[in-house]
Amino acid sequence: MPGPMPRATSWPRLFCQAAVPLLLSTCLSTPVFAQESTIETVTVTAQKREQNVQDVPVSMTVLGGQQIANLQTRDLKALQNYIPNLYVARTGVNDVVYIRGFGSGVNNIAFDMDVSIYQDGVYGGRSAQFTAPFFDVDRIEVLRGPQGALFGKNTAAGAISIITAGPTDTFEAKGTVSYDFIQKGPELNGYIAGPISDTLGARLAVKYANHDGFLKNAGTGRDDPHTEQELVRLTLAYNPVPALDITGKFEYGNFAQEGGTNKSGYLDRRSSFSDRRYAAVPYGASPYPEYNGITTTAGSVTANYRIGDHTLTSVTGYSTFHTSRLSAYDETNPDGSVVPNTNNLYANGFPEKFRQFSQEIRLASPEAQPFEYIIGAYYDSSDYNLHQDSYYQGVVGGLFTGHQFTDFHQSSSSFSVFGQGTYHLADNFRVIGSLRYSTTVKSAQFSSGTASGVALNPITPPVAGHLGEDSFDPSVTLQYDAEKHVMFYATYGRGSKSGGFVSNTYGMVADRFSFRPERSTNYEIGVKSQLADGRVLLNVSLYNTIFKDLQQSAYDSNARTFITRNAASATGRGLEATATWLPIDNLELSLSAAYLDAKFDDFPGAQCLADDPITVCDSTNPASIAAHNIAGHVLQFASKWTGNATVHHTWFVGGDYKVDTTVTGLLRSKYYMSDNFSNIYGLQPTVVKWDARIQFGDVNDVWSIAILGKNLTNQKTVADAIRFPPSITTVARSINWMDDYRSVSIEGTYRF
Repeated sequence: MPGPMPRATSWPRLFCQAAVPLLLSTCLSTPVFAQESTIETVTVTAQKREQNVQDVPVSMTVLGGQQIANLQTRDLKALQNYIPNLYVARTGVNDVVYIRGFGSGVNNIAFDMDVSIYQDGVYGGRSAQFTAPFFDVDRIEVLRGPQGALFGKNTAAGAISIITAGPTDTFEAKGTVSYDFIQKGPELNGYIAGPISDTLGARLAVKYANHDGFLKNAGTGRDDPHTEQELVRLTLAYNPVPALDITGKFEYGNFAQEGGTNKSGYLDRRSSFSDRRYAAVPYGASPYPEYNGITTTAGSVTANYRIGDHTLTSVTGYSTFHTSRLSAYDETNPDGSVVPNTNNLYANGFPEKFRQFSQEIRLASPEAQPFEYIIGAYYDSSDYNLHQDSYYQGVVGGLFTGHQFTDFHQSSSSFSVFGQGTYHLADNFRVIGSLRYSTTVKSAQFSSGTASGVALNPITPPVAGHLGEDSFDPSVTLQYDAEKHVMFYATYGRGSKSGGFVSNTYGMVADRFSFRPERSTNYEIGVKSQLADGRVLLNVSLYNTIFKDLQQSAYDSNARTFITRNAASATGRGLEATATWLPIDNLELSLSAAYLDAKFDDFPGAQCLADDPITVCDSTNPASIAAHNIAGHVLQFASKWTGNATVHHTWFVGGDYKVDTTVTGLLRSKYYMSDNFSNIYGLQPTVVKWDARIQFGDVNDVWSIAILGKNLTNQKTVADAIRFPPSITTVARSINWMDDYRSVSIEGTYRF
């Protein structure tokens, strides 16, 4: 077993050295005096009713639509910077979301996620389903911990709910144009909204972006990755009678990325991560360039019908995506020199096709009653196809050149019934109970073959599998209002994620084709409060989450393949806190922080770790691997500390103009990003990043011009890493998928 993680600079000292002087200088520069301003809270629908976020007994963070636009939060990866205990792992394939240290691994592409994404109430178990959600949104709600009752499917670790903007009562239009000076290229987005008639409203939103990347590619002379994105969303809201409203949404997204974000690294020391080398067409090993393309469609129809004081809601959803991918690898040494025999090349293609239909119906009782309830039923079905192409040339000592493939198809369906009831024992004390019963059926087939050349990986007969499983996910919450704006809660809840099949592993055999479902249990206490006449907001939660049969997928560099299994158990416990303070008019200070201790309780049969001596684990000996147990080891991507501190100030210039300034420091303590837990190339050190925005405009927000910088100190952090198999490289090295480097852009907005 490896020793403890290497020590780094104390995170509190590092963060405070950076953030505290800024906060103090801002606070001390202006006298503190009493005023009538209060912190604005938002309305959320985390419990399928409209509620003040401070009244919801869940640890959650909400980002408003304007805040998301100001921060240029374009995707899931960018979202993680502003949500403590959220991490998004990005490789050459799909993004994978982790909350409180738990998430589905990045290596089995067919995994359902532990953290599900919901857009306008429609479930999405794969991050590729929604390429277009992060523009023209009303808000994003991030819920931590199991949400097995009202959100339901595959929310063992948490849920992300995206609510897009809708039509407006009066005519509105807005256009925004920006240009990034470092990742050279423009971005244009805007919307037009308003009533068409007395009963029909509409909103049309569009976005186009075209950017170069942040890694210089010495093989092509360009900056990788070059991205181009086109998005459009049409929303219609129909209200024929007071008792009925119907909202239909349709969106189309197209994302194209040429070039990659992976970079060679040292195995024995920290790398600088500057340029990379990858030829436009890789030396003939693959007929295609390095590419990542996703085309999506998504549609939903939500109808609310009021039956007396009750509301009957129907949510119908349909989504598809089609991907075209080739993930290749940097051909340079970590020091920037070209790897000897550069015709040694290995590349993987992962094209996917997916289709999903879903239907939910629920009935909500009237509010402000001694007993309130929501009951409902949910159904979905999906078809998923994954084709894998492996291209290699001159690998394993120059002996193997060829093209192999795998094919995976899965059909699944699920049905569930659920209910939640709130009983008011007193005006200030409530008991909330919920239960969801779910049944899931999946069938899958897998095959592999050699298209040309010499077989590099083992080819096995086709395999097929079928599973059917049931789950019960209950929760109980006690909620107590100590004062008007001080609420305490205590929660017990369970979540689950269905089992499944291994999708992209060569040498597949029947007894390794499927894996079991996983279960989570969460115990949580918390307080939400608004103090000092609404000028201070303070929320704190303590939690303990236990996973059983945690699904894990790891890369075996010796076998050049992925191994998926169920870890016996793991536990994550910690604290989350947010504080916001309005010391004076037009100045807001906020701090969010989270502490996490997430470790395996028991994991027999785990793969050998990078720093294991052969006496502890011999990767060539099945008996040694079977006896290997990494109980007590921290989970992958689980930072002990995460948080951010923000200063936002508005300065009015005369009576017609204003200057808005926002500065945010973002902290993430060290974490393992390689699944073999290397203490060198697999460990990302503690990092603080800085974002800032300064905006000048008129006081009525009709127009504005802004300068925005992200990751201003140009910190180079690794999202995911693997050891490149010795058989397909002449130089021992790691491959590292990099997060975005620094960007600086100018932005102009005009509202009609």
